[in-house]
Amino acid sequence: METEPKIVFENMDSSDALRQRILAEIAHLEDFSDRITACRVVIGKPEKNHRKGNPYQIRIHVVLPGNKEVVVRPSTSGHQSHSDAMVAIRDAFDAARRQIQDSTRKLRGDVKKLRGPRHRKGKEEV
Repeated sequence: METEPKIVFENMDSSDALRQRILAEIAHLEDFSDRITACRVVIGKPEKNHRKGNPYQIRIHVVLPGNKEVVVRPSTSGHQSHSDAMVAIRDAFDAARRQIQDSTRKLRGDVKKLRGPRHRKGKEEV
C-alpha cells in the first residue's frame, strides 16, 4: 500500500484490539490485490440509537489504481450493524473483499462477455 491505512473511531474509545484486527483484515485484502493504494476504515456507534445492543457500524474506503474505488457502508453492502465489533469488522471486510475480487477480475479481463445476440432455433429449423 502506498499510504498508511487510516483507522478512525467515532463516538467510542480507541481500542488496540480492534485496531490490530482491522490492520490484519487490511493485510488480508492485500492478498487479493497488491495494488491497493489507500485504505480508510471508520468504526463507530451511532450517536442516537434506539435499538438494543448499541451496534457497531463499519465504513471502508479502498482506493485502487485507475481511480477505482471500493466503498463499503452498512446501507449499501448488505451487512448489518452488529452488537459485536469483531463480527461487524469481519462482515464489512468480507464485502470489501468481494468488491475487490470483482474489480480485479474486470481489470484482468476475466469477465465473460456475450459475443453477439443469441438466436433460438424454431421448430422449422430442426
